[in-house]
Amino acid sequence: MQAVFLNEAGGADALYAAETAQPVPASGEVLVKVAAIGINPADIAVRSDNALLGMMYGEQRPVILGWDIAGTVVACGADVTAFKAGDEVFGMVNFPGNGSAYAEYTAAPAAHLALKPPHVSHEQAAASCLAACTAYQALLDIAAVKAGDKVLVHGASGGVGHFAVQIAKACGAYVAGTSSAQNRDLVLSLGADEHIDYRSENVSERLHGFDIVLETAPGNLLSSIAVLRSGGKIVSTARFEYGADVSEQAAAKQIAIDTIKVRSQPATITALATLLASGACKPHIHQTFAFADLRAAHSALENRQVTAGKVVLNGLPESANP
Repeated sequence: MQAVFLNEAGGADALYAAETAQPVPASGEVLVKVAAIGINPADIAVRSDNALLGMMYGEQRPVILGWDIAGTVVACGADVTAFKAGDEVFGMVNFPGNGSAYAEYTAAPAAHLALKPPHVSHEQAAASCLAACTAYQALLDIAAVKAGDKVLVHGASGGVGHFAVQIAKACGAYVAGTSSAQNRDLVLSLGADEHIDYRSENVSERLHGFDIVLETAPGNLLSSIAVLRSGGKIVSTARFEYGADVSEQAAAKQIAIDTIKVRSQPATITALATLLASGACKPHIHQTFAFADLRAAHSALENRQVTAGKVVLNGLPESANP
């Protein structure tokens, strides 16, 4: 089968296609014929950083990157009862760890997959994995969002952010979202109750008494604290250090600041399948690349050419070369 490999961390040109043996599903795994693959900032980060590469894959080299897949089950390992050959599935495979998604076939734990809703395309399903899981676990597992809460989503047009807006609305929350002016209509179309242009407006002057802030960039903590009520919560998608001024202001308002460490979990992907099936969540796909253009997809994301939503790859043709 065809797969795309990485020998050591580097630029997009470090990725290369080669033939390799088709994996055999172990107990609890299914073999998936991949139809579409989601690309995330995590893919870029691991590809370009030897330390992260080692954290994910240990000493194994070369490696097959990627975690987000949609496709069709072609075989089941022992002890798999949830799926059968012919089922169309999607999920975030083995994150954090070895997902091996950049391949024609992937052996994935059945627990990391869900049935793809029939009206959802493979591309849409592949777009609704790592980013959507991050938003879901941040809002539900950490922040415990509920009906009536007021939620601010920074970067509301981004990969995680645009799912967060929809998930929070599905929970019955009032949602405000920040983005550039060019993505205002997208953010509002996702269900946001109001939009703030982060380039021209001061969010702390517009908003007050919010319960939850989802922080997708490290530069908004002071303004996020300002918009929260006493006892509110900030959940960040990235770990970063912050100064004494942030700590003091958060403590004064009894605000918790947490970091989401997204992981492949059965409950999360099952819940997302339900949201996709109901139409409560729909991914915004910025661009779909052919698998042969995998390097270009990485470069587009890395060079900030993606202004909103997600980047997705089509299924792997047998003659593909990145």
